[in-house]
Amino acid sequence: MLHINHKYIFFLSVLLISCSSSDPDDNTDNDTDNPVSNCNPKISTNSPSSNWFVSFNGSGEESHGHFILSCSDGGYLQIGETGFIPNTAKILAVKISADGNLLWQTEIGQKGHNLGNAALETDQNYIIVGSVNEDAAFIILDKNSGAIIESKSINHGGSDAYEAIAQTPTGFIAVGYNNAEDRGNTFFTEGQGLIAFLDANGTLINSQSINNFMAHAYRIKAYNSEYIISGLTEGAEDYALININGDGTLNWHAKYGGTSSDHNFGMDIDASGSIFLTGHTLSNTENWDTYTMKIDTNGTLIWESKQGNPRGFDPRYIHDETWDIKATKDGGCIIVAGSGDEYESYDVYCSQTESSSNQWLVYLIKYNESGQIEWQQIYQSKDGNDWAGEAITLSADGGALVAVDNGNFGFLKINSL
Repeated sequence: MLHINHKYIFFLSVLLISCSSSDPDDNTDNDTDNPVSNCNPKISTNSPSSNWFVSFNGSGEESHGHFILSCSDGGYLQIGETGFIPNTAKILAVKISADGNLLWQTEIGQKGHNLGNAALETDQNYIIVGSVNEDAAFIILDKNSGAIIESKSINHGGSDAYEAIAQTPTGFIAVGYNNAEDRGNTFFTEGQGLIAFLDANGTLINSQSINNFMAHAYRIKAYNSEYIISGLTEGAEDYALININGDGTLNWHAKYGGTSSDHNFGMDIDASGSIFLTGHTLSNTENWDTYTMKIDTNGTLIWESKQGNPRGFDPRYIHDETWDIKATKDGGCIIVAGSGDEYESYDVYCSQTESSSNQWLVYLIKYNESGQIEWQQIYQSKDGNDWAGEAITLSADGGALVAVDNGNFGFLKINSL
């Protein structure tokens, strides 16, 4: 996970990088004494520009978002933590208006081992899931003020958490893990996958293990009367997918991936029932690359794509860590990643993109229905600070809103897709 030290709320314009408009002599934020690479960026001229960027911190030294939600009033809700597990983290929820103004922010739990993982909007409230003191948490927030209406924690065994939630006709289904072995990891915990069935008030009705299919359940989506759950298999070796009925009856299960590590974090479903998965992979790549696939309603793979290193550096040094995906109305999808040098030893400056390999950037790829790339683009701050894309949601005006990790909760507005 990328950790960056920023302590202030700020409002910045953002720079869309394109090969035709760069001038390295104008850049004073990068160390041009570094080796200069005449890199060959893969970024597209037809990609959308960015509109605005805002950033907010909580009470902790840093804040890190994991999930972003488009709200019915046109605003956006981002969920994550402020501070660090296991000693100083509190759940943080930040709500902004459609044009980026702060409406409210709420911190949940005492400082310690708390995680904010996902959110769901109901007619009256926002439902937040994650963990409080290493127990799975179900939290109800008032839409208008962010005030905590109710907070429940449920001990499913050991260190456990809910990662995502879906509404049912009578309540909710939450998915996540219990008995985490890697308790300090906010992404893959080496635990055991689980499903929890909750009533309309968030009270646990029953739960069941899905550890035979995935060690960490990460997303759940409803389609018709069925529920699709995605996650990671034991050891984070493959993408995992199951289809269940509302009572937990298994309809089918599948796994996807190659011969090395395949980490699945993002999932969405379009109106026709097509399933989109994304994450990052080491299978037949030189380093971590984005790994995206489209799957039909029966679990059959339709297409898959591995892409990475958008600035054209030496691929052995570049990580492209993909965290989220949204299906688009045209039958395709858009993914969000962070791209940068995890090792900070390569340190090459690319004049075409006015950025160092050590600077992390937001990386977006738009796929069409058949898996062809329509465009791919990187977005970065003007002042050379690190950005990494953590989550994405579609906006009512045909664009998107990206949750950016810049050490705070960043909100990056992307124009029409």
